Amino acid sequence: MLYVIHCFDKKDSLQIRMDNRPAHVAYLKSFGDKLYAAGPTLDPAENMNGSVVILDLENLTEAEAFAGNDPYAKAGLFERVSIQPWKKVLP
Repeated sequence: MLYVIHCFDKKDSLQIRMDNRPAHVAYLKSFGDKLYAAGPTLDPAENMNGSVVILDLENLTEAEAFAGNDPYAKAGLFERVSIQPWKKVLP
């Protein structure tokens, strides 16, 4: 099942994001074909302010484990994280 993991950065935390970005990207890549899509969300000035990751995982427990082990999460970047099952319809 696909899961959307939407992470919201803490205010004024861009440096934490940049310091941990290489580890975060390597972590995402380690999921291989299970990674459906990933990228940062942007504020109106196009500064990164969060992340959206879509993964094909067995269950919510796996999605929660993914989110908790993300280097960004371990560095304390996120204010909150939302995890929801998602069904791709189009295209």
